[in-house]
Amino acid sequence: MKIMTAVIAIESNKLDEIITVDESVLKAYGSGIYIQVGEEMSLRDMLYGLMLRSGNDAAVMIATYVAGSEESFVKLMNDKAKEIGMKNTTFVNSSGLDNTDSGNLSTSYDMALLTRYAMKYDEYKKIVKTKQYTVKTNYKTYVWHNKNKLLNYDYITGGKTGYTEKAGRTLVSTATVDNMNLIVVTIRDSDDWNTHLSLYDYAKDTYTLYKVLNKDNFAVIGDDYYNNNLYIKEDLYIPLKNNETGYLISKIKLEKLKEYKEGDKVGNIYIYINDELLATKDIYVSKDIEKNKKSFWQKIWEVIKFW
Repeated sequence: MKIMTAVIAIESNKLDEIITVDESVLKAYGSGIYIQVGEEMSLRDMLYGLMLRSGNDAAVMIATYVAGSEESFVKLMNDKAKEIGMKNTTFVNSSGLDNTDSGNLSTSYDMALLTRYAMKYDEYKKIVKTKQYTVKTNYKTYVWHNKNKLLNYDYITGGKTGYTEKAGRTLVSTATVDNMNLIVVTIRDSDDWNTHLSLYDYAKDTYTLYKVLNKDNFAVIGDDYYNNNLYIKEDLYIPLKNNETGYLISKIKLEKLKEYKEGDKVGNIYIYINDELLATKDIYVSKDIEKNKKSFWQKIWEVIKFW
């Protein structure tokens, strides 16, 4: 839940603003960074306390400062969850603590979706990768050590620990293994450190990262409507088992626009393995002759050579 709190705070564009701790902090209980009423700290520094030390007092103050109240902040959290595609998640507070009448609800899959979204922010990646952080306020100096023990392994890139009575030990971690960016989420796992390490070992032993779509050699066979002036903006990489590479299927859906301009989206390409959808990429149209100066058959030949 604190991952979502961090995301909302980062997207507020207020990280350099100074928070003066008010009496809202007195509502917090459980793990904290022990900030006091009247203490001044930047929103960015408070995020380090939130993510490294799981400060519930930091969560309350972040929510109150960013949205005006905990209730308004929770609405931002739930709206963002819908935007990301978290279909089985409901937030009731910014800290993740169990409430007496209702609690935060989610799934390991939804937490993976959230983590993937959060990792697109450099500020977030920097915070969750930090092992130790020092903060000086108008009251005192803090030295925070990250609770995520997995950071002792070089390939671990971040994550967040958690615990409540209802959820038990929860852990999200991220890693880069053989150029694959991976996420592991466990809920109610008393041996979560070892579970995560073993799953990363499994990924390393089982999967290889393949470039499935090449943005420089992209071509749609049979396209005459757009004169093959179609492109994708990024390469697509997918981790696959060795016995899966021959089962990839691509399907393309194009919309024939009567009028279009440079860079308009005109369709999608879908990558399946058997009947399972693995990835989707938007297809765009170009009117830039230089960008598409290679002939259609040159592009096809390069695609064939690539495979």
